[in-house]
Amino acid sequence: MTGEKASKSLLLTNVKPMAFGSHTDAGIIDILVDADGRIAAFGPQLAAPGDVERIDGKGAWISPGWIDLHVHIWHGGTDISIRPSECGAERGVTTLVDAGSAGEANFHGFREYIIEPSRERIKAFLNLGSIGLVACNRVPELRDIKDIDLDRILECYAENSEHIVGIKVRASHVITGSWGVTPVKLGKKIAKILKVPMMVHVGEPPALYDEVLEILGPGDVVTHCFNGKAGSSIMEDEDLYNLAERCAGEGIRLDIGHGGASFSFKVAEAAIKRGLLPYSISTDLHGHSMNFPVWDLATTMSKLLSVGMPFDKVVDAVTHAPASVIKLSMDSRLSIGERADFTIFDLVDADLEATDSNGDVSRLKKLFEPRYAVIGAEAITASRYVPRARKLVRHSHGYSWR
Repeated sequence: MTGEKASKSLLLTNVKPMAFGSHTDAGIIDILVDADGRIAAFGPQLAAPGDVERIDGKGAWISPGWIDLHVHIWHGGTDISIRPSECGAERGVTTLVDAGSAGEANFHGFREYIIEPSRERIKAFLNLGSIGLVACNRVPELRDIKDIDLDRILECYAENSEHIVGIKVRASHVITGSWGVTPVKLGKKIAKILKVPMMVHVGEPPALYDEVLEILGPGDVVTHCFNGKAGSSIMEDEDLYNLAERCAGEGIRLDIGHGGASFSFKVAEAAIKRGLLPYSISTDLHGHSMNFPVWDLATTMSKLLSVGMPFDKVVDAVTHAPASVIKLSMDSRLSIGERADFTIFDLVDADLEATDSNGDVSRLKKLFEPRYAVIGAEAITASRYVPRARKLVRHSHGYSWR
């Protein structure tokens, strides 16, 4: 985060605290942020100095800043990544976690050109494969053992431990071919050495979703948890569902990771109906998923709300839950002297047609609408993403919409 000092204080008025622990039921309050970006006062109808920027929340919710645990924002460094600005503060998201776009061979560029200049807080899972997602899927990063350099991964982490929060492995035959679950085992070994969590992409088997879960431990993350792919859906295999439920109870984090191919309304609705909620809600936003079908984090949150996830659990899944994964303290987020990091949002009535990754359509009757992202003493106007017209693109393996 750049953390540039604002020229004057910021007064947020008429906002309702949400997900702030004991302050959540405080009713309508005001929050004064000083020019250094720290909370100076909060409470109902604050008196504030004249030279202050005023933002009227008009009764909107205010929560800790939203966190998207799975995005791809190594723009210019990979062929699928988008800019942080396209999915960050202007969408109500104050923290972005890149899920393996960079490997040890190019992480220095990601840090210099993306992490350091961005106003959003950016963290990253380091790809197990040295090249990361330079030419995503066209040049897979985990074809065999020559794509992994253990010594350089350890060195890269040592030099960038303030930015790297874990190891990312894509466990799918599109990536690993016949190598199966072995990269997951190698990734887990490295994560143990570094004492960080591992995030594993589950997709087209092999590796099997079941095999992946058996390797993971408390604190690790399974992203694309509610995908609808044949052989990888927890709702088509009762044994897999029971295993996922048990693992979630033991501390393995189930993450949405919507993406272009990895979220099913039917799977999510059936799982939630049975009491299996995702731990975190993330988008897997990249250049091939933003315009269709994902759009942004607010719309993804709205999709989970539409299939039965309670409102407070949805908010927790983009604040406290992902914060715990990346070890970002959420204690005293609404306290005097704390740096301001908020999202101001509404929940509005709607009738919006939305699509999952399988092409199934649902009408969203309630929408999360971000109004502002507050980073220090800066309030950035936010809104949901308006998708551009889609086009049909030909690939070597067929066609897809972008």
